[in-house]
Amino acid sequence: MSAYTVEERGAANTLDYKVYFKGPDGKYVSPFHDIPTYASEDKSIVNMVVEVPRWTNAKLEISKADALNPIVQDEKKGVPRFVHNCFPHHGYIWNYGAVPQTWENPSTIDKHTNAKGDNDPVDICDISEKIATVGQVKQVKILGVMAMIDEGETDYKLIGIDVTDPLASQLNDIDDVDRFLPGYLAATNEWFRVYKIPAGKPENTFAFNGEAKSKDFALQILGELHEQWVALQSGEAPAKLSTVNTTLENKNKISGDEAASIVAKAAPHAAPAPVDPSIHKWHYIKL
Repeated sequence: MSAYTVEERGAANTLDYKVYFKGPDGKYVSPFHDIPTYASEDKSIVNMVVEVPRWTNAKLEISKADALNPIVQDEKKGVPRFVHNCFPHHGYIWNYGAVPQTWENPSTIDKHTNAKGDNDPVDICDISEKIATVGQVKQVKILGVMAMIDEGETDYKLIGIDVTDPLASQLNDIDDVDRFLPGYLAATNEWFRVYKIPAGKPENTFAFNGEAKSKDFALQILGELHEQWVALQSGEAPAKLSTVNTTLENKNKISGDEAASIVAKAAPHAAPAPVDPSIHKWHYIKL
């Protein structure tokens, strides 16, 4: 069982919805800054913060701007954002989330993509069979990575599997995914290429001709992005990025009482709002 719990505020499917995190001691923490990156001594297993459970459409993400970095629903023109169903994919095709204490620096040009970072913690796709829950903190074995370029920004996508999955002991590197789960990597590449097209955005592209790179390469990238986060916490944060935390001994740390007062200002938890039936529509994309 995870040592972390969540507290929901507002109503799901609205812009008031926020998911705050509590640590093992019951005090509020930031999922961006207070949860460790690594969950094993050899650094091959990471903590994953689940933002979007598989098969769902609400585009939920850790808020960089809000203090304590709750999970919120992304918006477009003041309306909650849902990803389109691009046939044959329904919603997100894996449990999707982020690795804490990582950051893709928008001032740093990645040598592999020749593009600056997207200013987010690094994304991770958990390909295990169980559907996760919003805010779940799970331990995931790293298998590889894809280097996506999203509107000119580097946006790495780690590929991993929950350590409790029945296949976890047999999947140890990226080539094992095609061996045991044929088609999953190809579907992942296609999903990321097309998911924004129904909204009028261009097709996303990838470095390495779309190839998913090895576990060793993924761990190298992960280490670099963790170091970029270390520099973020010790320096000046970009505008609209909160570095507030409750466990680090630095200038950004706040007290438990201060954290509780931040959460208290959020809307009270309410039943989920209804969603427009149009989010269930299929979109057929020709590449």
